[in-house]
Amino acid sequence: MTFDWNYALSLFWSKDFWWATLLVVELSLLSWILSVILGFIIALARQSPVWAIRQVASAYTWFFRSLPLLVLLIFVYNLPQAFPSTGALLSVPFVAGLIALVLSETAYIAEIHRGALLAVGKGQYEAGHVLGLSKLGLQRLIVIPQALRIALPALGNEYISIVKLTSLVSVISLAEILLVGQRYYTQNFLVMETMLAVAFYYVLIVTVFDSLLKYLERHLDFSRKQTALSDAEWKGPPIARSKAHQECSAGPAIRLQNGEKRFGANVVFSGIDLAVDHGEVISIIGPSGSGKTTLIRTLNGLETLQKGVVYLRGKAFLAGSEQTLDVPLENGAERKLELGMVFQSFNLFPHKTVLQNVMLGPLYHKRGSTQEVEAAAKAILAQVGMLAHANKYPHQLSGGQQQRVAIARALAMEPSVLLFDEPTSALDPETVGEVLKIMADLAKSGRTMVIVTHEMKFALEVSDRVIFMERGNIQFNGSPAELRDRLTHGDRLSEFVRL
Repeated sequence: MTFDWNYALSLFWSKDFWWATLLVVELSLLSWILSVILGFIIALARQSPVWAIRQVASAYTWFFRSLPLLVLLIFVYNLPQAFPSTGALLSVPFVAGLIALVLSETAYIAEIHRGALLAVGKGQYEAGHVLGLSKLGLQRLIVIPQALRIALPALGNEYISIVKLTSLVSVISLAEILLVGQRYYTQNFLVMETMLAVAFYYVLIVTVFDSLLKYLERHLDFSRKQTALSDAEWKGPPIARSKAHQECSAGPAIRLQNGEKRFGANVVFSGIDLAVDHGEVISIIGPSGSGKTTLIRTLNGLETLQKGVVYLRGKAFLAGSEQTLDVPLENGAERKLELGMVFQSFNLFPHKTVLQNVMLGPLYHKRGSTQEVEAAAKAILAQVGMLAHANKYPHQLSGGQQQRVAIARALAMEPSVLLFDEPTSALDPETVGEVLKIMADLAKSGRTMVIVTHEMKFALEVSDRVIFMERGNIQFNGSPAELRDRLTHGDRLSEFVRL
């Protein structure tokens, strides 16, 4: 039989096919949107700390990924036989098809979301925690934007699968593209010509959506965004010291009493007492694995103590999980904002500009209008020498520049105590100096600082007190002058400092 090109071409402007195409677009797009939303909820549920919620989410994913869509379609469409009250809704083929597609695709998309959520680094969660973001705020501002960019190619691929799966809804008599084609070729037996038209309409839908998806990917891909240096120049008054920094109560600015931290049976440190006075700069040194990083992470709750109490300006606000308290804790969420943290790996938010990184915390906590927060952020960026880079993204900056922005982000929250976790260990030798200079300037301004560092020269020149830790114990706690005197003793401390 000769291929009928005239008939095949006539199908390209067939009203039946175009109405069917519109229906497929509506069904697939609505199914995809609902599945993306519900899938994200299932993905979050699978990461829930509550065992029952995790199990329910896992069971949902397992069951609906195991069930063939064709079986699910027939089951949903015939459900009114068992439950007549659902007949008014499920007897409509479009509704039955939509429900079946959403139930099935949510299980697949939930796994895409879960993979994307796991790809967002732990440091992003910790940075949000330090800025006092709630779980919802952390998801909305930090995690979801990054996870969406990671998941978008796979989500787009899943939409294409949904478009093709809509052909199965012909079994419940929904007039989608394939069913229209079947009706045509049963009338005239021109199967190849009709299938050519069917293929054309499916390819058309996929091509249009794929073009839109690529545009969206480019728009969301912050790693490709490039910005020039800002010509902004700070002309405001000198930066004032924070209110928390000005209001110094009697006693230490921060104190850990009888702290103990374990990971399983491994005791990181035990019986640790540490007090830091207002305006004091303390450097904590020691070999890797000595517990110094874990120690400062327990001061702001990034690591949970088993025993001990953390006091901020004389008031208890964190306690060990096994600790019995005589007095109730202060509002931990509010008090935690007084502790600024600068991480070893910077932990800047990659989807936000330098200025947005610095403004995020104050805006979230409503520390002023947008204009006031922006002015304060620019002032701090000027202080650390990064105002010209305000509109850049973190990937456009060197390591030293990123760390200076991280310091600015911490300062923007007006903390009473600044914690530094080996802030120069991830930097190359050429950029270490610029970060140490910023830290030295902060120390001279009278800020309270606790610094975990391997920079011995810096520790001796800038610190009021140096603490040497080894095997979870404080082996030395004294002034730089006292430390220099110990260097002649030939003990373990002398050996470490001279390495």
